[in-house]
Amino acid sequence: MGPAFIAHQAPVNPTPQPRNPLHGLTLEAIVTALSHHYGWQELGQRIPIRCFTTDPSIASSLKFLRKTPWAREKVESLYLFMLRDLRRG
Repeated sequence: MGPAFIAHQAPVNPTPQPRNPLHGLTLEAIVTALSHHYGWQELGQRIPIRCFTTDPSIASSLKFLRKTPWAREKVESLYLFMLRDLRRG
């Protein structure tokens, strides 16, 4: 096991990410914050996916978003937009 093996190992003490607003947040916390801020109807209009438009719930959204990277990226982007918007207002 040479240097190449060591380079691919995860750090023992991961560095904190103070500038990353998503660091330490669960997907559940993000979806909950978005649903409280926008409501399910507006959330479904902003990100038109079925888990937000048809019988929406935190549980169904989490199930879909954990399996669908592109949708999760959209949710995380909207969350960051919401944070920026709240800071401005």
